[in-house]
Amino acid sequence: MSSIALCIPAYNAESYLPRLLDSAMKQTIPFDEIIVYNDCSTDSTAKVADLYQVRVITGDRNVGCSMGKNIIANLIKSDWIHFHDADDELLPNFTSLAHKWINSYQSSEVILFNYEYRDNQTGEIIDIRKFNAAALQDDPIMYAISEQINPFCGLYNKEKFIAIGGYDTDEKVLYNEDCALHIKLAIAGFRFSVEPEISIINYRIKNSMSQGNQLKCFEAQYHVMKKYSSLASESYGIFFGYKLWEIAGLAASYKDYHLADNCITLAKKLTAKKPHGSIPFGILCILQPYLAIRFRESYIRFFKPRLR
Repeated sequence: MSSIALCIPAYNAESYLPRLLDSAMKQTIPFDEIIVYNDCSTDSTAKVADLYQVRVITGDRNVGCSMGKNIIANLIKSDWIHFHDADDELLPNFTSLAHKWINSYQSSEVILFNYEYRDNQTGEIIDIRKFNAAALQDDPIMYAISEQINPFCGLYNKEKFIAIGGYDTDEKVLYNEDCALHIKLAIAGFRFSVEPEISIINYRIKNSMSQGNQLKCFEAQYHVMKKYSSLASESYGIFFGYKLWEIAGLAASYKDYHLADNCITLAKKLTAKKPHGSIPFGILCILQPYLAIRFRESYIRFFKPRLR
């Protein structure tokens, strides 16, 4: 039977780690390995992990989440890797569902698991994320460009993951390294499958890395699109272009027009297609694209201020 390692990158996670490790211990089929990478935490993260008698690796300097995951991936002995953020949770059925896939004759290198998105304080369900299995199997590159896929909902063939170099540790893609990973995997030919049953809870936490650094996330998204559009087939230019227009709009909402302009310039280079939106906006994007994004943002701020 194939084996699974739970790999947890952690930095100052003492408040959340017990919830995740408790859920890991309640799996219907035990994980073969559980490893916590303590990225030079200044709190009691390592001591908390020790209480659960899991393997703890502590770095000699803070290297960030992506490098920490790569370090763990190269240390485990298991056949499959599941990365999980320290502040999220597993339902007891995760490993049984995972083994159903990895011990079958399916040939995918990545299994994605649908999950609940909940508020950390109230426990209220905000959304349920369901991946489109048909779209992923039909064109994983297009799907990975267009959709945010996070590793806490993924199971990866370790041998293949290591072979393509794991996470992209380029500092420019930090804050959007998950998107970079899945585009990278798709371009490398990885096949994706989807387990429809819910087995993971992702929590919305105020002032988390992503919530507290929105502009850095948008800038990282731009660099991911720039980097991987040069590695993918030209036929994917339209999908990169649509995504860049989306990022431009998000940057404009923060009045970062330098970033918005960079996105538009790259989008124009990759595709002649106009962004999705109203007909007047589309026409203006063709005639005056840089003016269009400013006009759209001014319109929203004046007529729909609740959106800002």
